[in-house]
Amino acid sequence: MQTRMVLTLSVSLAALLAVSPVLAQSAPPTPQKDEDITEIVVTGTAYGVSKDALMSNVDVLTRSAIEQKPAEGLGDMLANLPGVRSSAFAPGASRPVIRGLDGFRVLLLNNGMGAIDASAVSPDHATATDPVEAQRIEVLRGPSALIYGGNAIGGIVNIIDDRIASAPAKDGVEGRFTTQASSVDNGKQLGLNVKTGRGPWVFTADALKRKSDDYKTPVGPESRRLTNAEGEEPDTRDRQENSAVDLSTYGSGLSYVGDFGFAGLSVKHTDTTYGVPGHSHAEDPSDHEEGDDHAHEDEGPVTIGLKQTRYDFRSSVNIAFAGFNKLTADAGYTDYKHTEFEGEEVGTRFLSDGYEARVNLIRQKMGDVSGAVGFNVLERHFEAIGAEAFVPSSTTREFGAYAQSRLDKGTWGIEGGLRGDRKEIASAGFSNEFDNLSGSLGGFWKPSDHAFFGLSVTRSERAPSDVELLADGPHAGTGAYEIGDAALKSETGYSVEATGHWQMDSHSAFSFDAHLYSSRFDNFIDLRPTGDNEDGLPVYRYVQTDADFWGFELEGGVNLWNRGAQAVRLDLAYDYVRGKSDLGDIARIAPSALTATLGYEGERWKSHVEVRHVAAADTHLAEFETPTEAYTAVNVFGSYWINSKVSVFAELRNATDEEIREHTSVQKDILVGAGRNLRAGLTYRF
Repeated sequence: MQTRMVLTLSVSLAALLAVSPVLAQSAPPTPQKDEDITEIVVTGTAYGVSKDALMSNVDVLTRSAIEQKPAEGLGDMLANLPGVRSSAFAPGASRPVIRGLDGFRVLLLNNGMGAIDASAVSPDHATATDPVEAQRIEVLRGPSALIYGGNAIGGIVNIIDDRIASAPAKDGVEGRFTTQASSVDNGKQLGLNVKTGRGPWVFTADALKRKSDDYKTPVGPESRRLTNAEGEEPDTRDRQENSAVDLSTYGSGLSYVGDFGFAGLSVKHTDTTYGVPGHSHAEDPSDHEEGDDHAHEDEGPVTIGLKQTRYDFRSSVNIAFAGFNKLTADAGYTDYKHTEFEGEEVGTRFLSDGYEARVNLIRQKMGDVSGAVGFNVLERHFEAIGAEAFVPSSTTREFGAYAQSRLDKGTWGIEGGLRGDRKEIASAGFSNEFDNLSGSLGGFWKPSDHAFFGLSVTRSERAPSDVELLADGPHAGTGAYEIGDAALKSETGYSVEATGHWQMDSHSAFSFDAHLYSSRFDNFIDLRPTGDNEDGLPVYRYVQTDADFWGFELEGGVNLWNRGAQAVRLDLAYDYVRGKSDLGDIARIAPSALTATLGYEGERWKSHVEVRHVAAADTHLAEFETPTEAYTAVNVFGSYWINSKVSVFAELRNATDEEIREHTSVQKDILVGAGRNLRAGLTYRF
């Protein structure tokens, strides 16, 4: 295996370095690039801060990068970022795991507003917003984004689209058409978005279609560890059965744009059906009469049909009031439902609808001081219907008020924030209120234009979710019988993060980025095994304990060669996280990962070879948790601008056909990553 990997890497590297400069020699028309949007990060602060001046770790994926990413779910698309992994439940369902935290501690946003879906309830539930819809995706690690409340205690992923336009279309009409195909799953994806109008009225429309079959695997989906433990023969299948995805989204928006700012409305509909590999349903044999022909009949593969319609209003108005120069008001309503099908039969249904509104007064680009004060309200109605409705119907109401401010004196500065929350959860026979207070304070020092050092401390409170409070039943998504605790209190996290940036400039050929963090949680809500069984499933109970998380993310790069517009660059990234509570190690903590990328970039051509090694997870395991083997994945990528509007790309993923199992996945012993995959695509911008 190692010889094959080295051979593949050597051949790919030789081809990369030999071919790329040749293709880049002729001077092409300047490609039509994205606007300069990589500097200012809007997530975490309503007033926006330059990425290299933030005191927490943030990654920004621009539209160009998203277009060339594999057609996959949100968690899988972000999984190679330092400190980020995927829940990796299935191709149709993947959520981000940030610094060892997931579920209700990682907040998914759409243009700064909550998703109001059911993806945090269970790992087999897909996110209702596809990453390909985004103009950019901002990933914020850690709990410093106080304006979003307690569910951001672990981090935030904000999917930002242009469905409600904030500026007129260039030349009256602009847009993109994208397409890609992949060999491993016979996958196909088409996307189109259009913006038209010179102002004041601007109209947008977009559509996305993605379809894939069951993907090919390098080994049988069931791990050798599992088949050996069950006394079975090794799995010799070469496909991950029931992993197909069929997704459609479409939407439109209308906005009024002028010197005052903008205001607009949008609507989006998502319709997706995806398979759930290895999904099983607990069944009581006593439900069948003796001699019933269906008592042992296979229920058939489980698929999930998800439908969501979302309505949004966004606005930003220039003002001059009490030291503020901008007022933003956003609101959204979501109607979400998904149905779990057992073959052709309808199983459990999950329904969620609700609204959220957010208003901010912002001081931006006015001297040394930036800041924001605001509030948000949210109401969500959740209902589960069926045999596996392990959580009762409930209503959640939230109200939060917050203030943030930043003093930037150029060479030094301070930033702080404060937020108060009230959360109410009501269900049949249950009602409780939680009042939380969170705050942060940090300072930074910029000794030069390319150096930045920061230190921040945060206290965050998170109220328990309806699932953690009220669960009581078989949860097929996690293969457990889950029991909540109605007496749970809010958990409190105390975090410290040290940040250092060294930016590349005309005097420095290298860059470096480092983040070291430590978090202490009081009343940490953890799902722990009891050792009992119910309905043929192991029983897990939500309990509270104290827990510690610590780790770091390191990134560095150096230009190895430059000539005019051409450059060869080496980038390295490494991350590590550890989580431990008073009851023992935390389950599914991601093992460390080291990624090396050797890339070439010219005027037309961009290419790279990426080697990613994820360590074994065989120590510091939680009770009843099984180890996961290490893997090394090799990916080879290249893109080329045919002219100023058309670009093409191709990638060989998992070039060595490596067996890849993610320790963060509850499915890791019955779901293996895709085998060798050749994919290619095209983007046309107009």
